[in-house]
Amino acid sequence: MTAPDFSPGQVVTVFRSRLRDEHRAEYATRAAEIAALAATMPGLVDVKEFAAPDGERVTLVTFADEAAQTAWREHAEHRIAQQQGRDRFYAEYSIQVCDTRRVSAFAAPAEMPAAH
Repeated sequence: MTAPDFSPGQVVTVFRSRLRDEHRAEYATRAAEIAALAATMPGLVDVKEFAAPDGERVTLVTFADEAAQTAWREHAEHRIAQQQGRDRFYAEYSIQVCDTRRVSAFAAPAEMPAAH
């Protein structure tokens, strides 16, 4: 697994949401389409999705800079998906857009094979 190239100055969007039960299957299809579109965006660094046991979902999206994040936010197809989310898919959501001030990382060294 290659770690994303995180660096100061990047923009991280924290998208927290809860889905409406009646549209989960339709949401999964639409979300896959939008994820594929997002992957083509210049300046996209990383996307990770998580789900909590209580049903809250969190998506972390990292862009190289504010211009790249704004381009995604304003992308015509993404705007349509945003409206669909409000109209059909989400019971609630919140968005936080954050500037990366500092980055640190750790990776354990690869394990050495046992000597026989």
